[in-house]
Amino acid sequence: MAAKSPEIGSAFEVSLTRDFDAPRAIVWKAWTDSARLAQWWGPHGFTNPVCELDLRPGGAILIHMRAPDGTVYPMTGILQELAEPERIIFTSAALGLDGKPLFEVLNTITLAEEGGRTKLMVHARVAEVSAGALPYLAGMEVGWSQSLDRLEGHLVFPARS
Repeated sequence: MAAKSPEIGSAFEVSLTRDFDAPRAIVWKAWTDSARLAQWWGPHGFTNPVCELDLRPGGAILIHMRAPDGTVYPMTGILQELAEPERIIFTSAALGLDGKPLFEVLNTITLAEEGGRTKLMVHARVAEVSAGALPYLAGMEVGWSQSLDRLEGHLVFPARS
């Protein structure tokens, strides 16, 4: 599916499914351990110098994604639901230079165990959009896809804790 250029106020959604050669408990840990999440979150070449999760419904998320050129893209969010080990629902908002949200996304991550492997489904639906958000939203599907590529690499060679 090619990335779309959404109009302000229009619904914009991304749904992706990936199969990982790892047990669901390991994939769950990669999503819920901030040190592990920091290793794979974001598009290729990005790092996450700040990655904080308050793992409870209503808990805050704060991630600063650093692009290869050094630009930092802060993201905040709120955990809506944690149903270990099968579902995580959270909102996320990319912040503009003024510190205000450019857009808000409702993200649902579903993990299904299938013979020692994990089927992961991502559904991201934009709930609120500002005019400055459109360039970011055009790359949302690619960003999610690259994040899942990085997650796969992390699961093959996970960090030791």
